[in-house]
Amino acid sequence: MIRYRYPRIPESEVTPKPLLDSRRRFLRQGAALGAVAAAPGLLWSADAKAWQSKLEGRLEEALASSDLANGEAPTSLRDITTYNNFYEFGTGKRDPEVYGHRLVTDPWSLAIEGEVDKAGTFALEDVLAGQMLEERIYRHRCVEAWSKVIPWAGFPLADLLKRHGPTSRAKYVVFETIHDPDNLRGQRRSIIEWPYREALRIDEAMHPLTMLAVGLYGEVMPNQNGAPIRLVVPWKYGFKSIKSIVRIALVEERPTTSWHDRNPEEYGFYANVNPGVDHPRWSQARERRIGESGRRETLMFNGYADEVAHLYADMDLHRHY
Repeated sequence: MIRYRYPRIPESEVTPKPLLDSRRRFLRQGAALGAVAAAPGLLWSADAKAWQSKLEGRLEEALASSDLANGEAPTSLRDITTYNNFYEFGTGKRDPEVYGHRLVTDPWSLAIEGEVDKAGTFALEDVLAGQMLEERIYRHRCVEAWSKVIPWAGFPLADLLKRHGPTSRAKYVVFETIHDPDNLRGQRRSIIEWPYREALRIDEAMHPLTMLAVGLYGEVMPNQNGAPIRLVVPWKYGFKSIKSIVRIALVEERPTTSWHDRNPEEYGFYANVNPGVDHPRWSQARERRIGESGRRETLMFNGYADEVAHLYADMDLHRHY
């Protein structure tokens, strides 16, 4: 795997506040049809207007909330959407932006299977129906020692799982991304075994910080960031937050996951952000925030220890990395 370097992003490329304010006005003024017109690849539910109302002012509220991003300013929209890992499009950081238009998101369906009372395959608009979406600003930490602060729009994964009735045998939640090598050029290479698979323990999946995101910066999710629906688990390294999800399965036995299966020495099943556990080829003790010069100390559990450390109280986190 290549270790990438990137230039410092100049201040001139940071999203100007007037532009950010204009997005807020768009959310206040745009009705459901306006959201569809702005992003025809995603069919919004009948609750789109309620979602927009919910988002009004949420960016400022979330930024002021210390339990989300500790008051840290969001990374610019440009950097969020042009510097990514999304190997379905290629291994280059800018490949997702360049080739993301090939991702077909309309129509989109989500299969929910396994140890649930209400299994089936559902159109995305039906998945979103009844969900009250909100905006949360989370830190995002990559295993390659770079990080961002991203304003995600979405809803708790637990809300969806509860709707489908997990059985008592459900111990893990498995996620699978779209498999479309005709349009996703990275899937024509044997980077990993496609389609991409990830998994969480059921208690991790049901944690209130774990969310399914359908937008960022108050806008519909861009293709290069995982449209139309993706997972966000803020205390874990970014590869756990699988993009463009088409299948969720609840299972009893711990499943295999893509990067752990490919190289378990470098990519643990849990993938909790831990400055005390180095990647075999570099330290994880410090990180570079995109848009900043220099490096900062990496926080245990990416700064969410107060919320999630109890999930791993009886585990050796050097062994279960």
